[in-house]
Amino acid sequence: MPSENLIGTDGVMDVRALPCSVKHPLLVRTCVELPAGGHFILLNDHDPAQLRSQFAAQWPGAFTWEYLARDAEHFRVKITKLRALGEPAVPVATRCDGH
Repeated sequence: MPSENLIGTDGVMDVRALPCSVKHPLLVRTCVELPAGGHFILLNDHDPAQLRSQFAAQWPGAFTWEYLARDAEHFRVKITKLRALGEPAVPVATRCDGH
């Protein structure tokens, strides 16, 4: 898994080229490490709705997800961390089904 921070100077984290088995753990780590009040824009090749549901189950009320763009080729989602996190309530998935 890439260890570097993939958030660019423009605040965008482009994960379109990464396989889901890498993408999901990377996104979880990025969100966990994000300071409360911090945000980034996720650029993905499919709707990260499953990941959003997982975050809502793991850390209820800790993140907001604002869709900035939704089309056939890319999804842009502004993810904002609202508060510090506790331990996840459910295990973290490491892949996205169907991708």
